Amino acid sequence: MNIKSNEKKENSAFELVIEVGAPEFQAAIDKVYNRQKNRISVPGFRKGKAPRKMVEKMYGAEIFFEDAISLAYPDAYEAALKEADIKPVAYPQLEVLDVSADGFTFKATVTVKPEASIKDYKGMPVAKPDVKVSAADIKAELKPYIDRASRLVSVERKAKKGDTAVIDFEGFRDGVPFQGGKGENYSLELGSGSFVPGFEDQVIGMKAGDEKDLDITFPENYTPELAGAAVVFKVKVHEVKEKQEPEVDDEFAKDVSEFETLDEFKKDLGEKLKARRQEQADRDFEAAVIDALLEKLECEVPQAMVDYRADKMLDDYANRIQSQGIGFEDYLRMMGMTLDDMRAQSKTAADRAVRSDLALEAVAAAENIEVSDADVDEEVANLANQYSMEEDKVRSIVNLEDVRHDLCARKALELVKSSVKKPAKKAAKKADKAEEKDGEAGKAEE
Repeated sequence: MNIKSNEKKENSAFELVIEVGAPEFQAAIDKVYNRQKNRISVPGFRKGKAPRKMVEKMYGAEIFFEDAISLAYPDAYEAALKEADIKPVAYPQLEVLDVSADGFTFKATVTVKPEASIKDYKGMPVAKPDVKVSAADIKAELKPYIDRASRLVSVERKAKKGDTAVIDFEGFRDGVPFQGGKGENYSLELGSGSFVPGFEDQVIGMKAGDEKDLDITFPENYTPELAGAAVVFKVKVHEVKEKQEPEVDDEFAKDVSEFETLDEFKKDLGEKLKARRQEQADRDFEAAVIDALLEKLECEVPQAMVDYRADKMLDDYANRIQSQGIGFEDYLRMMGMTLDDMRAQSKTAADRAVRSDLALEAVAAAENIEVSDADVDEEVANLANQYSMEEDKVRSIVNLEDVRHDLCARKALELVKSSVKKPAKKAAKKADKAEEKDGEAGKAEE
């Protein structure tokens, strides 16, 4: 391998012209020949037995060139990057310039990390949300426990919203039953919205033994067979049940939790809810800090860098979906999305992720933030504990340089977060009022 030229281009790119000589290229051709010889027919020879020279004489010397280039260029490309001390941040653009039996030359356009600078990142005004839990919030937290402990009791009255009606039903279109429109002894919670719009509303007011024809028009976005169709459902009510909730007291708390009193149970629910809200508030605050930080970033981000990150994010997401036993194409169909839709979403997230990395790296550089080997060791130990793995196993899986990079970014973010100032709301309000008064005075003068 020989670097014939190395030229810096615009948009954080380098253009390398790389030459692969005859020894490397011929070795690659030999490997390709040995892989393909069993599929090549040459008169007078059994498959796999024709010498390479005979194959090249019959089919042309360039028969193996394309595959040999594909085999040889990755090593040559990596060696050239190492020699030129270039660290790419995106997929390269490759172009073969010339090829012969004596080797080939190709051009690699390589995107590198752009220069980024950031100023006035300390003392930025960012609001931190207050976390509160009200009595109404705790009541809402209690509701699932109450619902699970509730029971349905048969009542002799007209059905109302919230009741469960046990019904037979059958749907007819132009007097003919349609597929999927029939059910017997079906328990329908009125107001749940589980049936086609208008159905549950017309069952409300019926009582056990009542029969009724319901005029229903299916929505336009329903299944193609019934979209927008006017149908009649014949409905018979067998039973009406109402939900009876338990008495919410100490005995209830004992039944549904490990606590002896209702007050203790409520306190625990409130603390857990507050902890969840605090986690969300911390995430929102951090996102707001990064948003403010990105406004200070001075950098031209190469599109290739964003595209590369988007592809990585999309691949990771697809792998997570497939690890759950769902094909990614099936998942996209279920979500009503195309691969292009998902890629567009990934690019939006990737653009923010790339710029966030660059901003935090700029802060780390400005503050001379360093990550020691002890910091990396501690993080490896944390990962091992989190995933119940041996530390050696973690080291074999993760890239320690990526760990170091993430720790550095985390330190930079913590520094910026700790310097944030609370926005001066009162001053802003006074300024607004002053502007209003000035405006009124101006109108009076006019």
